[in-house]
Amino acid sequence: MKLVPEWRVYVLGVTLCVALTICAHNFGDRGGPYFMASLTLAGIAYLFAIREFFATPRFSRRVVIIGLVLAAVWHIAFLRVPPGADDDIHRYVWDGRLQRLGYNPYIVIPSDPAAKGLHTPETRNLNNPDLPSPYPAGAQLFFRAITAIHESTFALKVAFVLCELAIILVLLDLLRRKQREHLVLAFAWNPLLAVEVAGSGHIDIVGALLLLVSGAALARRWRATAAVGFGLAVAVKFLPVVLLPLYWKRIRIRDAALAAAVVVLVYVPFLNHGRIPIGSLGTYVRSFRFNGPVFAALDKVAPPQLLAGLAVLVGLVTAIWLRSATPEWSPEVFAWPMAASLLCAPVVFPWYLLWLLPFLTLSSTLPIILWTVSIFPTYVMWHFRSLGHPWGALPDWVMLLEYGCLAMAVVILAFRRITRSATVLRQASQIE
Repeated sequence: MKLVPEWRVYVLGVTLCVALTICAHNFGDRGGPYFMASLTLAGIAYLFAIREFFATPRFSRRVVIIGLVLAAVWHIAFLRVPPGADDDIHRYVWDGRLQRLGYNPYIVIPSDPAAKGLHTPETRNLNNPDLPSPYPAGAQLFFRAITAIHESTFALKVAFVLCELAIILVLLDLLRRKQREHLVLAFAWNPLLAVEVAGSGHIDIVGALLLLVSGAALARRWRATAAVGFGLAVAVKFLPVVLLPLYWKRIRIRDAALAAAVVVLVYVPFLNHGRIPIGSLGTYVRSFRFNGPVFAALDKVAPPQLLAGLAVLVGLVTAIWLRSATPEWSPEVFAWPMAASLLCAPVVFPWYLLWLLPFLTLSSTLPIILWTVSIFPTYVMWHFRSLGHPWGALPDWVMLLEYGCLAMAVVILAFRRITRSATVLRQASQIE
């Protein structure tokens, strides 16, 4: 007996739930065999679910509700496990704590003997202790706000999951107009959310929420809200700055001025002798390398600062082209410029793709959706490190698998579009 789409989605949802629950139980050995096997199964189930979501015009509200309940189950499983010993979330706690104690996180170095008494058990072993914070001011204020409520990695993880829930609510509002509410599961079921939001806890989900709010405001022509939301998203991390051309003639000059003023105000508490602080951001560009194939290929022939500028330029050019090609705002236009910029970045950690997830609700974004799964093999680096190996370049097979799948998806999608266009032209010529 052939299963109807609704029951296929239920089966895939249960498969995801079981696989990700097993993955959560093995979170302490991220990248290990059991973690990778269960995460791979979850990724395959997710891609099959995506096929069902895009192929079926509409699912009942019951499917959406059950799907969100299943997502809540595996998120709780990840929330219950502690983050990794050197996950970025320990730095978040440290930065928030420093601010509340009256210190500037862009100046104080965690490994400084003078700062020894400022540490707690959760911050004592944070990563890159010889560097000040690299996170922009918007992220810093978020750290301070959450640690003021409760100073712990768990409190931050809960806050990040609540941001994820807010994204779901905004997406439901956007998708309800098109009667495609079930596509919210294309976001909620992505395994990256479980691992990098409920598991490790990353600030990127806060920026993704602000950016989605900005996009939703654009759709409603709430121009001031759209501009301020965009400014705050950039103040969390600089990646969405490449989307600036998409706001051209969609917001007024006074809206842009308001957004700029908000960003300036966010930075005021951190000014150092009147200068805008950047912390260890420069060191990040000069020295940090991970999973960036384009940057790695060009790193030997050009300085890193120039290549970082190239990554931004690629994103801006993509946004300019999309602004002229798509007069009306659509969710997927936010995903492509950021994806293009990330492809050229020096570092592409899995959680960077969290910025893209709220905007992957159309079939045209299938290559990026596949990327959010093909990036899973990069977790083997965490396992290698736990075995005592130094942090370094990924094995060739990992890069080939990740970006090979992405390239194949782009080629297949382009071929289908060309074939479809040729068919339409041939039919039109026959009618004539």
